[in-house]
Amino acid sequence: MATTPAPSPGRTRGPLAVLVAVPLIVAFALWAFAWPAARTAPRDLPLGVAGPPAAVEQLTGQLRHQEGAFEVHRYHDEAAARNAVRDREVYGAVVATPAGPKMLTASAAGPVVAQLLEQAASRTAPKGTTVRTEDVVPAPANDPRGAALSTSVLPLALAGVAAGALTVLLRLRGTRGVGALLGAAVLVGIVAATLADSWLGILSGNWWAEAASFGLTVLAVGATVAGLGALLGVKGMALGGLLSVLIGNPWSGVSSAPEMLPEPVGMLGQLLPPGAGGTLLRCVGFFEGRAVDTPVLVLTVWAVLGLVAVTVGGLKDPAREGAESTSAPSTPEAAPVRAADPAKF
Repeated sequence: MATTPAPSPGRTRGPLAVLVAVPLIVAFALWAFAWPAARTAPRDLPLGVAGPPAAVEQLTGQLRHQEGAFEVHRYHDEAAARNAVRDREVYGAVVATPAGPKMLTASAAGPVVAQLLEQAASRTAPKGTTVRTEDVVPAPANDPRGAALSTSVLPLALAGVAAGALTVLLRLRGTRGVGALLGAAVLVGIVAATLADSWLGILSGNWWAEAASFGLTVLAVGATVAGLGALLGVKGMALGGLLSVLIGNPWSGVSSAPEMLPEPVGMLGQLLPPGAGGTLLRCVGFFEGRAVDTPVLVLTVWAVLGLVAVTVGGLKDPAREGAESTSAPSTPEAAPVRAADPAKF
């Protein structure tokens, strides 16, 4: 009687791995993207207050009653508060005037934040008074809601992941890998600045500074993916893509502000290339390059560490290949075929 062969363990593990891995990936992606969006609210959002001491004290008390939503900065007068908004020290400022409170905003720093600050100022105003609003640094007319700028972070992350993955898959190590990553970053920076500034008009800063910001962001992501790939192989590339796309992109805070995300997501997002790159683009695109120190430092650290890893991978590869070639068993040479001796037949 014939017996049915038992299924091999490999055939059982394959479908089981798919059934387990896919829901986990979906759950992780939803957590990374949907959770911060569902919990968007101000958390220690920097906000200025200016005017006479008594009025400033009253406004400060009203703002602090909103459960730690704002980090209040005091200024002597409206001019000082206006400069603080332009220097990106605060997202806006409430100025106490004889005619009532006046709200200074910067929609270029985030239209969602500007709208929220207007609502907060209206709650501090006495009944029957209207809060006057002045947009100190307005968003560009071609992108008043900041949607185009916020969606540009994902393509930059994908470009960096593609550059890093291709560098690893094509086995570009050492100076070749570093040169390929630098060249790709420069070209992406030029193309992106041409599209975002010259064509779409969603940025209004110095063109070369914008191109450098795009390029540095792509270089940081690409070098990270390539460096991890050079050291860890496919697992390293997957880890680099995970940090840049599934974590760095939704945690960047570009669509609102880092202080609007749940803690510590906002802080961690600014330590990853997409978040630092988005902040850098705002600074050079609308605020004349102010407050760029931290994002430039973050991106430079990621880029340098990644390029060093690519270089180290280039030093390791030749040695490994040489060891493999010497340790490989030599193939015995085929014995020469001799013609049959007719005398033996």
